[in-house]
Amino acid sequence: MKNPLILALSLTALLAAGCSDKSAKTDSSTLSQKADETAEQVKDTAVKVASDVKTAAVDAKDAVADKIVEWKLTPADIKADLQKTGRVVREKSVAAGEKSGEVISDARIVTVINGKLLAAADLSVFKINVDADKGIVSLTGTVKSPELIGRAVVLALDTDGVTQVVSLLTVEESAEPKSM
Repeated sequence: MKNPLILALSLTALLAAGCSDKSAKTDSSTLSQKADETAEQVKDTAVKVASDVKTAAVDAKDAVADKIVEWKLTPADIKADLQKTGRVVREKSVAAGEKSGEVISDARIVTVINGKLLAAADLSVFKINVDADKGIVSLTGTVKSPELIGRAVVLALDTDGVTQVVSLLTVEESAEPKSM
């Protein structure tokens, strides 16, 4: 049953392609032109996709930068919080239209945040411990700079189910010897 169907489809394709003795003698320059046109179309598509990816990356970076400012997580804000209380605490208000009754498990919240930390090249999932209790996330451990405390808080606070982030992250001492 399959063989006659495949044969019929093959013959139909050959007829549709206009296969005849005349077309068998198709000029090789025509085939070369078609190959060049196809290559150009592929190149144009690749350039467009690369441009779209670059635009998306810039947009994502801008969104994080906007949240750092909005949530007062600039290096100056973080240094002031650390000097004042020894920790950084931020809360997320429920936006209009957002589901407030939906409960997301603490284990899922921790898993998602650890995944974000793992994906962030400058943050180490091995140096940052994440705990969650009823949507309140605690971050403990060390990072290399106050800016990275802000990034870690943004990643955590920008996670579904998180209502508050308490960061007890500290800036690790430089490994370089201090000059006297």
